[in-house]
Amino acid sequence: MNILILGGTSDARKVVKGLDQQGLLGDNRVIYSVAGLVRIPQLPCEVISGGFSQYGGLETYLKEEQIGLLLDVTHPFAETMSTTAVNAAKQLGIPCWRFHREAWQAQQGDKWRSFADMQSLVAAAESYKSVLLTAGQLSQAVIDQFGVYAQRNGQNQVFRTAAPAQAELPESMQWLKAIGPFNHQDEKALLAHHQIDLLISKNSGGAATEAKLSAARELGVDVFMLERPELPEADRIFREIDGCVEAVRTLVNESR
Repeated sequence: MNILILGGTSDARKVVKGLDQQGLLGDNRVIYSVAGLVRIPQLPCEVISGGFSQYGGLETYLKEEQIGLLLDVTHPFAETMSTTAVNAAKQLGIPCWRFHREAWQAQQGDKWRSFADMQSLVAAAESYKSVLLTAGQLSQAVIDQFGVYAQRNGQNQVFRTAAPAQAELPESMQWLKAIGPFNHQDEKALLAHHQIDLLISKNSGGAATEAKLSAARELGVDVFMLERPELPEADRIFREIDGCVEAVRTLVNESR
């Protein structure tokens, strides 16, 4: 069976590792797709990067490569890719499965506010003095709004991403390049050093970047949490790596 994994996350790499440990990479063609904005992973399977426009779109790629299973293990906020995956698989009549780790849940002592969209979140951030933005790449419009806040009340901002900022940053905003996993003490030190009183995050879930939340809890820092977008329903949804790998193994055996 030919299997296409939409990756770019640590979970996707763990799925490939699990398939390898089950001996599924030898008899099956597994292709791992990654945008390639940060780094190209070294995996025991075929890796492609740069998206599917170069192949005529995802649906064309699935058809030409005779993909029998599409496994979406992208970021929970990769709304466009996840939607495209479901639609393309449906057109071709092949299964589209999705793995997304569990979302974070507020704990006792957390000072969270949840937002359904970035626009309303940014609008509520003006009164803070020092903001840490850890929500991935942000649009120029969002970045410009923080520049306005800096001009109005002297707000300082730290913008942390794994890849260079795609938007032009105002002088008030310091870009910090960092790739997880992060630990509690380092995150606590970062918040204290910059006197952060607001942490902005997407509800990505997972342990790799969770330390910022425990650090904010300990220091009493407010957290603005952007909740996950609603995605079109996949044929199957998984929350545990082992369960996902086992389901692939079962499907492969049934297809023989």
